[in-house]
Amino acid sequence: MDKSAAPLDDIRVLDIATFVAAPFAGACLAEFGADVIKIEKPGVGDSLRQLGTESDTGDSYWWLNDARNKRCITLDLKHPRGAEMFKRLVADSDVVLENFRPGTLERWGLGFETLRGINPGLVMLRVSAYGQQGPKSHLPGFARIAQAYAGL
Repeated sequence: MDKSAAPLDDIRVLDIATFVAAPFAGACLAEFGADVIKIEKPGVGDSLRQLGTESDTGDSYWWLNDARNKRCITLDLKHPRGAEMFKRLVADSDVVLENFRPGTLERWGLGFETLRGINPGLVMLRVSAYGQQGPKSHLPGFARIAQAYAGL
């Protein structure tokens, strides 16, 4: 596909999520031409790099699939310098993808209200097992837990 003709070629996405759900959304946006910047934890990267069968590169095939068409950088979002650098990226971005437990980004000073103050047009996709609010919102979870909870 001619990337200049892609429907999302003017969109920049910051992908700070891990494992599968939100990073897969980032891969889909990249397929449609978005400039997706994958932000990983220094020293360890995304946990998906280690999940499943290892490829010739040392990364898992899961990682190679979900990281396709993304540019990767490392930032420690818990550290003030890393958080400040992330905020500078937010100023020039359109979308943030995240899947931390609800309240985590707020504790780091990177919640949606803070980021929207930097970039009023920002869209944030927040993927969590039980939603951002409610009695179970603080619990971790993956697809199988959500499927069992839903009775699938």
